[in-house]
Amino acid sequence: MSEIVNKIYRNNTIIYKVILFLITTVAIVYLFPKGVQFKYDFENGQLWKYDNLYAPFDFAIQKTEDEIASEKKEIEENSKKYFLYNVEIVNKVNKDYKDKFPQAKLIDSLEINKILALEKDGQNILNIVYETGFLEVVSEGVVSRKDEIIALKKDNEVQDILFKNLFTSKDVLSIIKESLGNEPFSYGQKEILNYLAGIIKPNVSYDNAFTKKIINKEIENISYTKGKVSEGELIVLKGDIVEGKKLAILNSLKSESESKVWTDSNYNWIVFGYTILVSLALLMLLLFLHKNRIEIYKNNSKITFIFFNVLAIIFIQTLVVKYNSDYLYVVPLSVLPIILKAFFDARLGLFTHVLTVLLLGYIVPNSFEFIYLHIIAGIVTILTVSELYKRANLFISVAQITLIYMITYFAFSIIREGNASQINWYYFSHFAINGLLSFLSIILIYIYEKVFGLVSDVTLLELSNTNTKLLRELNEKAPGTFQHSMQVANLAEAAANEIGANSMLVRTGALYHDIGKMVNPMYFTENQTTGVNPHNDLSPQDSANIIINHVINGTEIAKKYKLPDRIIDFIRTHHGTSTTYYFYKKEQDDNLETEVDTKKFQYKGPIPFSKETAILMMCDAAEAASKSLKNPTAISIENLLEKIIEGQMSNNQFLNSDITFREIELIKKVIKNKLMNIYHLRVEYPE
Repeated sequence: MSEIVNKIYRNNTIIYKVILFLITTVAIVYLFPKGVQFKYDFENGQLWKYDNLYAPFDFAIQKTEDEIASEKKEIEENSKKYFLYNVEIVNKVNKDYKDKFPQAKLIDSLEINKILALEKDGQNILNIVYETGFLEVVSEGVVSRKDEIIALKKDNEVQDILFKNLFTSKDVLSIIKESLGNEPFSYGQKEILNYLAGIIKPNVSYDNAFTKKIINKEIENISYTKGKVSEGELIVLKGDIVEGKKLAILNSLKSESESKVWTDSNYNWIVFGYTILVSLALLMLLLFLHKNRIEIYKNNSKITFIFFNVLAIIFIQTLVVKYNSDYLYVVPLSVLPIILKAFFDARLGLFTHVLTVLLLGYIVPNSFEFIYLHIIAGIVTILTVSELYKRANLFISVAQITLIYMITYFAFSIIREGNASQINWYYFSHFAINGLLSFLSIILIYIYEKVFGLVSDVTLLELSNTNTKLLRELNEKAPGTFQHSMQVANLAEAAANEIGANSMLVRTGALYHDIGKMVNPMYFTENQTTGVNPHNDLSPQDSANIIINHVINGTEIAKKYKLPDRIIDFIRTHHGTSTTYYFYKKEQDDNLETEVDTKKFQYKGPIPFSKETAILMMCDAAEAASKSLKNPTAISIENLLEKIIEGQMSNNQFLNSDITFREIELIKKVIKNKLMNIYHLRVEYPE
């Protein structure tokens, strides 16, 4: 049992990676839709590039969403509107008229016959108004045309009438005037007019609920198909243009194929296929890290960070596809390469982004267009996003990324439609939203720094401040080393700018690369101000150990002050696996008869594994060696530089740093010019 526990303990990092790999794979497969993917890829206006296609089974030709929407709209516009005739209101008005009219008989100076005649006229007016109905004001604007036929519900009967036959307030007033005569009103007529205006009420109203019910019933009866294709029937010939009816049939076949009821066996096979594809993609990511970014691969926290971001992007994109694929391009996938480049490097950012986009290609509509758009945008992101501590840089980069999205989508649209008139301009607003959401990367970078202990350019800017506690201590204990570090930082920053490397990272790494010399500052030449060299009292091997140990001491100090791993990498790699040549040769001279073990005089490494760490190695060695020149000239500096860097290359110090010969030549040119400026040298022209 204890042996098993010991094996688990010894291999805990591998076990963790396996568990993380399995959890991420299962989570991604779970998020993916489990329907069968249609095996043909086609677009409107494109050539059918496959063999002749025959119907594999009977299926109906589905109407397009636009056709169905058009039919629904037509039903809503042409459907008859229903109005309710309220008999109770009519009865109440008639009753009020008869009960209260006798009060009008109190009118002085009117004969009884005249009063009875007026009462009869008023009743006739009510009969005329309520024969078809008096429409309430709020229902007048429901019908757009006066000659439209409506349905009037009266008691249990429904009759069709012209909308214009219903009376409005204006019509009622006109009837009263006509019934009482168009002559100027007499005293009694005015009383009747006022009395009628007070008691008459609208009794017809728009029945919105019943009308909608009828419309919904008609919409439910809409046929969603417009024909049938029989099994074995020819659908499209190879080389035909996919458009019109052929496009409708192909879309119907695709929909029918993807919506079939699958058995448990089919479902399990689909899940199995997804598992293989997702596993391969994640395995490629792990192999890339193992081969090219071994330091990241060994760090489980960083592996977790990368897998978490991949899973988060896939989760968000699948949610959008599931609920509304129209917003497919709102999701800012460019956030992934921005974050990974900020914390690691451009190559890892692009590699991870491409794998993520390829995985998403299985579940999105128009997968080729989606993959092409996002890979191009990812490349632009990697090429443009840099130095995030400069606020303007991200704005400019996001604007360029958004523009690339729009241009690429425009190109796809005109290829698909054959002209620019059918372009869905609504998508351009989606790309604009995508660009705005990309600024969330700044917030996420800050959160990730705190959660995962990573470091971005913003943190590097803070660390590069020479007023930090550690750099102040270095200046106090080893002032010569501090000045050397400053010179190396300037050289490295200029070289990084020349080849497009991360200048802020290499400058910060250069400032801290020799902090280990604080332990024994007087054993390093740049700090020996008294002319006394303590190495004179030591053996060459002891001296070499003190020199070599400044790397180990520097790593320990950096961890004590909680410097980020990206800075510690510069401390560990700035001498690589080179030898302390001076003490090695001295040991050889002192022991001519015995063979000296080179490893005892060799730094423990590792060798540089990035362009930035390689730049520091070159600049550090060049700056230190230039101090040994008694009479520095342009030629002597150039010869010294060639000798140092050629020696580093011959010792395979740059084997893992992904740096080219051309970039090394550019770096040498920058270092030479900077050293000449330091020593105030002019170019020596031939006589």
